[in-house]
Amino acid sequence: MRVFVTGATGFIGSLVVKDLIAAGHQVIGVYRSEEKAPALAAAGAEVYRGSIDDPDSLKDGASRSDGVIHLAFNHDFSKFVANCQTDRRVINALGSVLAGSDRPLIVTSGTAIAKVAPGEPATEDAPAITPNDFPRAASEEATAEAAASGVNTSVVRLPQVHDPERQGLISPWIAIAREKGLLAYIGEGRNRWPAAHISDVARLYRLAIERSEPGAIYNAVAEEGVPARNIAETVGRRLKLPVKSISPEEAGGYFGWLAHLAGRDMPASSAQTQKKLGWRPIGPGLIADLERLPVS
Repeated sequence: MRVFVTGATGFIGSLVVKDLIAAGHQVIGVYRSEEKAPALAAAGAEVYRGSIDDPDSLKDGASRSDGVIHLAFNHDFSKFVANCQTDRRVINALGSVLAGSDRPLIVTSGTAIAKVAPGEPATEDAPAITPNDFPRAASEEATAEAAASGVNTSVVRLPQVHDPERQGLISPWIAIAREKGLLAYIGEGRNRWPAAHISDVARLYRLAIERSEPGAIYNAVAEEGVPARNIAETVGRRLKLPVKSISPEEAGGYFGWLAHLAGRDMPASSAQTQKKLGWRPIGPGLIADLERLPVS
């Protein structure tokens, strides 16, 4: 296949590009900044200048592809609501050039978008919450609208994607801890976050676009839920920082914008995904990668 990849120079996207090319696919990779283009070209991709801030700039590349993997997202959480609406516009633009064909559009979302009972793991067949509940749900709402317009859509819901350098929302948590000189968790720290190694996630995106199943939702989950206290204690040992439990009332002062997620219990299952795609996570676990966290 000839696959158009947004976010092709990003943490996950760069590995998705390599996995696709290693499997024999051609890649048109989107870059925004000039310094990222050489590495993308060296990986074997056709470099394509575009930006999610200008959704129309992506249409030509999408139209020349056999399918699209949409990974790009602005992770400036001070503008989170606006960024989620930008993602809606990008999905609309990509869908507009794929409508009426069998060419797949794979959209990125998060496991927290699933609406499940407290304590229950998020499953692929769980209904999605609305953007009023959590802004990122706008991505799946836009995907459903594209599907209704005749686009072959599917969704990959991400957990905390990690390697020793980066670990999803845990990375800003670590940055907060470095700044404050303290690794804090909320209450007893029993709330769980799902996780998957980046190599497993990249492979799942490839399998998803190769399968191209209309309406499919995949959970890219290797570990159903790692307790927050385990995460905090591991990072604290690695960085030689004190670890402390704080109350929910103290969370806003410590975590800032991350407070609304820091105490949430968000386990997720990938049983259906593994059965459908024959996907078996084999990468290191989250704690193992945190044990190798750079200390400087």
